[in-house]
Amino acid sequence: MATLARKLRITDYFTLAFGTMVGVGWLVLMDDWLGRGGPLGAALGFALGGLLLLPVGYVYGKWIERLPDAASEAAYTAQVFPPIVSFFTGWVMLLAYFIVCPWEAVAIGKVAAYIFPSLNSFALYSVAGQPVFLPRLLLGIVMTVFLAVLNYRGIRLSATFQNWTASTVIVIFLLLVVISIWRGSPVNFQPLFRTTPLVSIVLTLQIVPYFLTGFESAGKSAEEANPEFKRAGYMRAIALALIVGAGFYALTVLAVGYIAPWQSLLGKRFATAIAFEQALGARWPVRLILVMAFFGLFQCFNGNFVASSRLLFAYGRRQTIPPVFARIHEKFQTPSHAIFAIAAATIVGLLLGDALLVSVTEVGSMASAFGWLAACVSFFLVERDARARVITALGILVAALLLIMKLLPAFPGHFTQAEWIALAIWLAVGGGLHLRSLSQRTLANPATQQ
Repeated sequence: MATLARKLRITDYFTLAFGTMVGVGWLVLMDDWLGRGGPLGAALGFALGGLLLLPVGYVYGKWIERLPDAASEAAYTAQVFPPIVSFFTGWVMLLAYFIVCPWEAVAIGKVAAYIFPSLNSFALYSVAGQPVFLPRLLLGIVMTVFLAVLNYRGIRLSATFQNWTASTVIVIFLLLVVISIWRGSPVNFQPLFRTTPLVSIVLTLQIVPYFLTGFESAGKSAEEANPEFKRAGYMRAIALALIVGAGFYALTVLAVGYIAPWQSLLGKRFATAIAFEQALGARWPVRLILVMAFFGLFQCFNGNFVASSRLLFAYGRRQTIPPVFARIHEKFQTPSHAIFAIAAATIVGLLLGDALLVSVTEVGSMASAFGWLAACVSFFLVERDARARVITALGILVAALLLIMKLLPAFPGHFTQAEWIALAIWLAVGGGLHLRSLSQRTLANPATQQ
């Protein structure tokens, strides 16, 4: 029987985790971030969110050491909860990863159209008042097919691609921070917050789970670690990715708010690029930012593609959904059918166009917080070390708070009807696949009915 290839090292786990977190949100949604919290409120929201998630990262590191299973949250919760709870926990977490794939497929067309406006032509239809253009749609499909082929041909190839894209993003990011310090002014920061400091930070914290989802993705590819890889390395990769990812977002907000008056950027597409172009009076910073954006898009798309395909594969292997998704390619040792399924579903999501961008952030945030909470509660119930349980309890409090902020109407930025409908559809799809798998198993083993 074919097994997954074991070729990943600690650098690969870091770049997969970092890349899964950092895409192009810092470019296409910067005006939304500044509108939520102002420069200091948004930066503090991301920084605080990263620090608060360290206990959750600790729990995931411990879980992976104990149970290196691609099913991750589904496997963890199965240790203490009934199978149906385990199934839907992992299924909701799969949403957090998968939903980023069509998001990035849409974003590549949006970024490319900033360089080549002619891509905004041949409108096919509209979704929520947003036109879907044929050239941008085709570009997203091509990118999806490219990553599907890349992942189909081996995890080593995918990880090498991830290492190069992540390194490029970090180098250009540091250069932009230096440029902001050189040409910016503290005057541009005023006012520091969009509303009151507390509300500004809370509004940003609500979207932090979506943009920091990925630090825990190491668990989804834990079965592909090099035989010489030490399990303690998971914890280091997770912590480093979480700190670097949160720092990236916080410093990007500060750099944009420092180099240009942030209020002038509200409501503008690609506010990050506009800020640097206005401050320097030249187009070369825009080109540099767009290069960084494309590499960020590639790494985020690829990282989430890896995580979602492995989780889907693990579900097929557990036979909680049809086992066809568990098939492994004999030569490339990759979950080929799961990869094709994620690619196909991504293209379907891509058809929604720009209307997908902001609403996806809200649904993904809830899904991530729910998965983190379930993983922490499960670990608390199985762990006996007092120190570990205290840290885990902190993780439970953080994840619960993030989840509550998305679900309760008392908090600004809570779930709307559209987001509840999207979540219900996803749960219905999962439930349908689960029931189909159960019926297939019953037909194959009728004795279980007696």
